[in-house]
Amino acid sequence: MGEFFYHCLLILGRIITILPLFLFITLYMGRRSIGELPIFDYLVILTLGAVAGADIADPSIRHLETGFAIIAIGVFQRIIGKVKISNRKIGKMITFEPVIVINKGKLLRANLKRTNYSIDNILQMLREKNIFDVQNVELGVLEGSGMLSVQLKPSMMPVTLGDLKITEHSNQIAFPVVVEGEVYTTVLNQLGLDRAWLERELARMGVSMFGDIFFASINSKKELHISMKNEQAESIPPLNH
Repeated sequence: MGEFFYHCLLILGRIITILPLFLFITLYMGRRSIGELPIFDYLVILTLGAVAGADIADPSIRHLETGFAIIAIGVFQRIIGKVKISNRKIGKMITFEPVIVINKGKLLRANLKRTNYSIDNILQMLREKNIFDVQNVELGVLEGSGMLSVQLKPSMMPVTLGDLKITEHSNQIAFPVVVEGEVYTTVLNQLGLDRAWLERELARMGVSMFGDIFFASINSKKELHISMKNEQAESIPPLNH
């Protein structure tokens, strides 16, 4: 029992000493490592957590060396951060480049596949920004941190609407009806539509096969919006850091 209490006191002492050091090193590494979490900073935070957690949980680990390891990791992260700024080639090797995933209201299938993001992922990220219809987006960029940056179309920007003295603007939800060629007939039925209506609308747009559609949605005004599987953002150069 005495040995148990000794180990408990030892662990408590480690917590009291390691957490302030962990906090200091995290603040030293800078705001970026806490907020955006690019891939390298994410790995650094994971490593710091593993080192600190092992030290607290296992009294057999030498405490002084753990403190040195935490300080060394923090200093190493700052050095790499400066190298990334001064040498763009190295910076590109250890981080993700921003990728355009929406262009003029169209989802870019090839770019989504390249980043391993699904349509559902992008739609959720849009909803988190209070955007419920992809066709309202002029440009959507998936940043290196995994966040989605969005530029709305001019007609959907609040300031532009005010300048034009437009009092009514669309805040409607668009419902997916085709995803990767699969037709959601249940959604069509709930909207009072059917597959025949969808085929007529697609034919009017020059689309004959569902398999060519990457994403299609219908808003409350029964307006159909589609993104084809071969959508390209050819007119936009790549967004490099």
